[in-house]
Amino acid sequence: MRKPFATLFLSVALTLPTLESTARDWSLQDCVNYALQNNISLQKQRLQKRNSHEDLLQAKSALLPNLSFSTSQNFNYTPWIATGISSDGYSRSSIDKFYYNGSYSVAGSWTVWNGNRNHNTVKLNKLIEEKAVLDSATTANNIQEQITQLYIQILYSTEAINVNKESLESSTQNELRGQEMVRIGKMSKADLAQLTAQRAQDEYNVVAAESAVKNYKRQLKQLLQITDDEEFNVTLPETSDQLALREIPALNSVYTTALDHRPELQAYQNIINQSEIQIKIAKAQKLPTVGVNAGVSTNTTSMNNQNWTRQLKTNFSAGAGISVSIPLFDNRSSKTAVNKAMLMRESTLLDLKNEQTGLYSTIENYWLQAVTNQNQFKAAKVSAESAQTSYELLNEQFRLGLKNIVELRTGKDNLLKARQNELQSKYMTILNLDMLQFYQNGDLRK
Repeated sequence: MRKPFATLFLSVALTLPTLESTARDWSLQDCVNYALQNNISLQKQRLQKRNSHEDLLQAKSALLPNLSFSTSQNFNYTPWIATGISSDGYSRSSIDKFYYNGSYSVAGSWTVWNGNRNHNTVKLNKLIEEKAVLDSATTANNIQEQITQLYIQILYSTEAINVNKESLESSTQNELRGQEMVRIGKMSKADLAQLTAQRAQDEYNVVAAESAVKNYKRQLKQLLQITDDEEFNVTLPETSDQLALREIPALNSVYTTALDHRPELQAYQNIINQSEIQIKIAKAQKLPTVGVNAGVSTNTTSMNNQNWTRQLKTNFSAGAGISVSIPLFDNRSSKTAVNKAMLMRESTLLDLKNEQTGLYSTIENYWLQAVTNQNQFKAAKVSAESAQTSYELLNEQFRLGLKNIVELRTGKDNLLKARQNELQSKYMTILNLDMLQFYQNGDLRK
């Protein structure tokens, strides 16, 4: 009994490291790919595309003739009857009070021409299906944009945690040094209290930064439709300063390129094309409709002494015809439909212009932020280096008793602020440059 138990225990012990090692780290591309497959808004729009495709198939089927078969089987009871021709047209050779009638027919019809409304309806449904695809692409772009913003915020906040932890370590050492100086009588307890307050503030900053990371991860998980409590970690790529110092593309170049491929603009153009077809469909209401129809029928009855096959043959009939419908007065319905379709086209043209203006404003904002943050990063980098050197000198002078506690705390605050400014401007520059790239060619930096 001991040997199997020991074997089981050993196998479980060997498995545990494997389970821990399978914890997944999400890269930016992993997040994007997962969201494009699992986001509920995107899934619903894919269903809408399939629904539009069904409407297209229905419109295409309307171009074909329809064909139907019908039959009726009737049983009748007439207590007082006489021989001869009945009221229903059957020749009666018997006087059965209970009798049976059957009829069978096959009929078909086909709309030959109705002002091309049927063909234009097919074109309209093709555009509607394309519009569903464009709407899905627009939503996908918005989701990718949100994911990128949250992802870079996570990277920034994660690095901010490290900065705050380094500051906490430094303030902890200062507090310990201050305790020793109080013990030997070289520092007052009031000055030590300031060092303790600085260390407590740094602890608070670490907790706040960790909380910010958790909140950004929560928002990212919501976009990805992840609801489990498994630890969610992101890959921390090498974010060198060169990423923030990349060349900023020209504003007009980004905007001009975006006009050609942004799906939200193509969607408005699609609606304009729909309006053009709807105008044609509305005008066709004033035109004649030409149709053809044909059918064959036969019937049987128990009141005839001929057999069933004979009756089907003798009662067989066939017919065909042409129908023409010419609208004369439709209570202004066709004119109203035309005018509404034209108004819809004009409204969509205005919407398109408004969307183009909004797109330019969005790109311009990213461009201005990229320029501003890049310049701030260059200055903040120099400021952080200078603040680091200054604090190291202050710390050494404080240790030698040449600087007081106020000067030390001021130097430390300046260093922390300079490093945070450097981080923020760096990651904001990377974010805005990535967004300009995304709007220009639709690709995200991997």
